[in-house]
Amino acid sequence: MKVDGELPIGMGNVTERIKYLAESGFTGAQSIETGHDPFLPLVLAAEHSKDIDLITAIAVAFARNPMNLAAIGNDLNSYSQGRFILGLGSQVQAHIVKRFSMPWSKPAARMREMILAMQAIWANWYDGEPLNFRGEFYSHTLMTPVFTPKVSSFGPPRVFLAAVGPMMTEVAGDLCQGMLVHPLTSTKYLTEQTLPIIEKSLEKRGLTRSDFELSYPVFVVSGQTEEAFKATDKSIRERIAFYSSTPAYRKVLETHGWERLQPELNAMSKRGQWAEMGTLIDDDILNTFAVVGEPDEIIPKIKERYTGLVDRITINFSYVPREQRAELVKQLAS
Repeated sequence: MKVDGELPIGMGNVTERIKYLAESGFTGAQSIETGHDPFLPLVLAAEHSKDIDLITAIAVAFARNPMNLAAIGNDLNSYSQGRFILGLGSQVQAHIVKRFSMPWSKPAARMREMILAMQAIWANWYDGEPLNFRGEFYSHTLMTPVFTPKVSSFGPPRVFLAAVGPMMTEVAGDLCQGMLVHPLTSTKYLTEQTLPIIEKSLEKRGLTRSDFELSYPVFVVSGQTEEAFKATDKSIRERIAFYSSTPAYRKVLETHGWERLQPELNAMSKRGQWAEMGTLIDDDILNTFAVVGEPDEIIPKIKERYTGLVDRITINFSYVPREQRAELVKQLAS
């Protein structure tokens, strides 16, 4: 099992954090896109580390274009000496249209075309293939020598795609080296919905499951004290409620017969009842989407639940003192 940690949001404390993650034995370091750029912290992380993977989890794909992403991905993979993973996600329509002022339509089809366009651009740079990509959403037909980057021996980056629904999952299986599993994903949904699609796609490519990585960010409810445990429990219930309020994740709830919860939570979110939403997440739901237990129970429970199912675990060890975390990483990775 590979174990990934998180970098700070923004540029502050990145150097200290990447050194801590590398020294503690983490396999990868993830940078997320919320109020700050997800790529810039990875430049610092690449400069101050040697072996650890550097991952955007995620960068918003539709806020950018294939040429832009191809260049950033190529530069970061070169500078990090092959350690960069370009993790992409679609975001939701409201953010793409209202926050980024970018077009939205057919997200799975658009994502497929975006990744194919990036691959065509990289094929031009690395293999000398003529750039003649013409699609429904993107067209790239011009590449002159002055704008062609000097290729590196490390090649283009690996591409991981965030997916929940079957159409986006198929895109990941058809075109990518891995998939970023959403935290509101149960083992039942992974087994019954996600993995059959991935395995069918890999078979078409002449690949096997061992050629593809599933990366899962695990919810943990634990704490050194009763007060800390209760605070984490409340926080995770609220996060599960927030995600469950989104129509895009209704299918996950349907797998467990909880589909009626989604419209109720959605209505509460529109009324701004964020804290109250968490009270609708009962223990059954909590234990389905989170690993719950005393600090010494968490690693065995994660390994029991996810070994053989996913390949990478993203985890926050804030429930234990910092000096204990390296040993927990070792235990989880073994």
